[in-house]
Amino acid sequence: MPDRRPQGGFMASVGSTTPEMVESAFSPQRTRRRTLRSVLKAAWKLRMSVAGGLVLLILIAIAIAAPILTPYSPEEGRIANRLQPPVWQGGSWSHPLGTDGIGRDYATRLAYGARVALTVGLLATLLSGAIGIALGVLAGFFGGRIDAVISTLVNIMMTFPFILLALAVISVLGASFLNVVIVLGVGAWPIYTRVVKFEVERIKSLDYIQAGHVLGVSNLRLMTRHILPNLVNAIIVIGTVQVARLIISEAFLSFLGLGIQPPTPSWGYMLQESQAFMFSWSDLWLPTLPGLAIFITALSINFVGDGLRDVMDPHQRAAL
Repeated sequence: MPDRRPQGGFMASVGSTTPEMVESAFSPQRTRRRTLRSVLKAAWKLRMSVAGGLVLLILIAIAIAAPILTPYSPEEGRIANRLQPPVWQGGSWSHPLGTDGIGRDYATRLAYGARVALTVGLLATLLSGAIGIALGVLAGFFGGRIDAVISTLVNIMMTFPFILLALAVISVLGASFLNVVIVLGVGAWPIYTRVVKFEVERIKSLDYIQAGHVLGVSNLRLMTRHILPNLVNAIIVIGTVQVARLIISEAFLSFLGLGIQPPTPSWGYMLQESQAFMFSWSDLWLPTLPGLAIFITALSINFVGDGLRDVMDPHQRAAL
């Protein structure tokens, strides 16, 4: 009878594998090359997020090091130096971005404005996150009347345009740094509550949460030890987007004169001060620079948020 035993295939390939081939396949050098290739591949797919992160790091560094980077005061100027042009229009390197209408160094104002914008955006995001996450966890975990009350409150808050609500409250409380942070933070929590509520409803139906109820684990422990840690990814992504949104909102309020008050540098108020030069070609840089600062900051933060969403989403992460 003819020999019907397999002549090749998997067993044949295994039989032809030598110890040297196995050692080469799993060598540290080859493993490092694979890791480097995978990192570079992921970085290329997330190149816009990486670029946004680098820009954001530069902005943060400028905001922190502003007193070291510039010798000028952001609040005081000399009338004799007013409206000096930037260097690309023949200005002096002592004021590379020129000076404003009362002689203040524009680069200094922009650097300190970055500090104000990032601080307001971060503090207001933390405040809105604390409120929204707490209410979302309560609504999702307990349901019933608590959920109904909180959901109704969310719907009411989202019925009003956010910026109009902020304008109304600031008009009553008065414009100041603290009031701007409070108003923006208190007005921006509903998005957290909605997302967190749906996530908590999904998580609490899982077997290990049900087992915790059966074993008599307290509700507080279940919420703080077993539910909140599973919300971190969603919270980080929402928070990143919120920072950009609230920076733009602060700039809008300051542009209207209801946000950060002079002489404290704010990109929005710098736009308001320079609006008279919007139709003057020679002085167009005055409104353009703070407008670009707002645009670049918000765009870079949104790019970072997109990257974080892709990295933290298991389906997106598998494709990287």
